Amino acid sequence: MPNIIRLIAGFALLGGAVALFIFGFWPWGIIAILLGIIVLVTYFFNENMLLAQWFLRKDNMPKAKMFLDRITNYETQLIKVQHGYYNLLIGLIESRTAPMQSEKYFKKSLALGMQMDHNIALAKLSLAGIAMAKRNKREATMYLAEAKKADKNKLLADQIKQMKDQMGMMDKQQQVRYR
Repeated sequence: MPNIIRLIAGFALLGGAVALFIFGFWPWGIIAILLGIIVLVTYFFNENMLLAQWFLRKDNMPKAKMFLDRITNYETQLIKVQHGYYNLLIGLIESRTAPMQSEKYFKKSLALGMQMDHNIALAKLSLAGIAMAKRNKREATMYLAEAKKADKNKLLADQIKQMKDQMGMMDKQQQVRYR
């Protein structure tokens, strides 16, 4: 459903709820207000994005991809704030099947901007992993430092430490190879 129709339907339900209150139909007015609020909330939080995030947390990638595929044109179906998150979710799903191809989605999500610092840290940590897979230590170190700076609540501290340890092992492997 297009966003403008959601707004119109939400405000129509709220207006109908006010009319129901005026005419004395309190129970129906309460139900109409709840429905109106739900419709207005879906303007800010797209239901397909919410369901995709739910299935990502449950580690059900096919269903998450199915709900993200329902968004045919994210620029018109989502509000501007959600564009970065949409690309982040696509990148997370792609990273399971084709890690090197997910890089463009993570970079695009960072370019479009995200509001939550831990999501920025997640995107940069994923880019650091991709850079390590490409054997680009300088870029991986840069992304890890940026991820550590963006992770203010230390939600990804263990993953960042693990990635640094893997980078140290990568150095040791290269030294053994050259001897």
